[in-house]
Amino acid sequence: MSRYLTLADTLGSRIEQGLYAAGSRLPSVRALSTEHGVSLTTVQQAYRWLEMAGLAEARPRSGWYVPGTRPAPALPRMGKPTLRPIDVSDWGQVQDLLDLEREGKTIQLGRGMPDVESPSLRPLQAALAREGRRAGIDSLQYNDMQGVPALREQLSRLAVDAGYQVAPEALIVTSGCQEALSCAVRALCEPGDIVAIASPSYHGMMQILKEAGVQVFEIPSDPVQGISLEALELALERWPVKAIQVIPNASNPLGYTMPEHRRLGLIRLARRYDVPIIEDDIYGDLVYGWPRPHALKALDEDGQVLLCSSFSKTLAPGLRVGWIAPGRYFDKVLRMKYTSSGPTAPLPQIAVAEFLRKGHYPAHLRRMRRQYQRQRDLMTEWVRRYFPEGTRISHPQGGFTLWIELPESFDSHALDAMLRDNGIVIAHGNIFSATGKYRNCMRLSHASVFTARTEWAVRKIGEAIGAMLDTPNETRYA
Repeated sequence: MSRYLTLADTLGSRIEQGLYAAGSRLPSVRALSTEHGVSLTTVQQAYRWLEMAGLAEARPRSGWYVPGTRPAPALPRMGKPTLRPIDVSDWGQVQDLLDLEREGKTIQLGRGMPDVESPSLRPLQAALAREGRRAGIDSLQYNDMQGVPALREQLSRLAVDAGYQVAPEALIVTSGCQEALSCAVRALCEPGDIVAIASPSYHGMMQILKEAGVQVFEIPSDPVQGISLEALELALERWPVKAIQVIPNASNPLGYTMPEHRRLGLIRLARRYDVPIIEDDIYGDLVYGWPRPHALKALDEDGQVLLCSSFSKTLAPGLRVGWIAPGRYFDKVLRMKYTSSGPTAPLPQIAVAEFLRKGHYPAHLRRMRRQYQRQRDLMTEWVRRYFPEGTRISHPQGGFTLWIELPESFDSHALDAMLRDNGIVIAHGNIFSATGKYRNCMRLSHASVFTARTEWAVRKIGEAIGAMLDTPNETRYA
């Protein structure tokens, strides 16, 4: 990471921790240059970055200061509860997002893609090339249905960081987290069954449920506390719910990490009604704080939680390496894995196992967590600066997406269509609901390293929103 960004991280952390009070003068450029052994230019670049992020302000002939206190942006509101199970709407709008051109001119702020250009991924690229060169004929054959043993051994060790223990023999490697979630749903549900799901939720999960013929009971989620346990209990009392699906760590798209007491409440509810939980922990390793928060699986005493994850968000989606710890449902899930795709391709598994075994993974995670948190703060500042007053913004505790709420009458789907003429893509909010709710919301990604074009894109989005809000409804949607 560039020296100025390292210094900006250090100073930003001190400011956020209150070591420099609001309105106080920050250390001089020369003092920081001496303290950290960097050039005056490096310190100035760090201060400029902090200024863009709203953490420092320059005063002529006086130096740099911590900005005066200002209220944090309001968080998105919790959605309204549904009264009955519903069918998932058509996936055409999701397909539209996935099929967009990947031209260099397009500024893609809608896809949940990690930064795959980080230099900390070079050892993984080397491992892929090396394994490709020395792979024998065995690599072209079917391999173990559960996955390469060397990878499952490393996954078993990673589970300790997430607070639970699982033997390599109790894991199944999948083609990404998407397949893990699909296998879990099909192992637990028949067409017509009901699944309770935190809302808003990952659009891919919605489509998995649609293809399984399952009805969805959307449970509203608080942007800090997570899924409403009160609404969930009411649903469990009144309806024959077959499974509960949640993303407790760095939830997509709201970004919350459920507090411990809420996790305990969720586990107790599932035990009382004997309902399994499908846990998506794909962002667990990207939570900004340390130590890494435990997975919900860590509280599972009887194999009731099916933990699904992958390296698609932490390393690269093209690897297609995920896994599931299915607990007591192992045999059913393994059968679903067989019928969906058979064994997962071995070469990427072997390369990832080597990357993990040689200790590259923790260093890569540290780098990416810093980058994603830093860019969360910067994009939040841009949204505050360029979007209309009253815009509500999530404060994600991990991952690389922001959830933004606009006035109830706003149509983010129409906004998306307008922005594409400028080569800008967002994820409009209605794809994160089974019935197209959250039309006044959007998700923006802040994964890739920002450039001047990124700020330009956020400003153009804000201008388009302002123009739409100033236009009468009958004209706006004509």
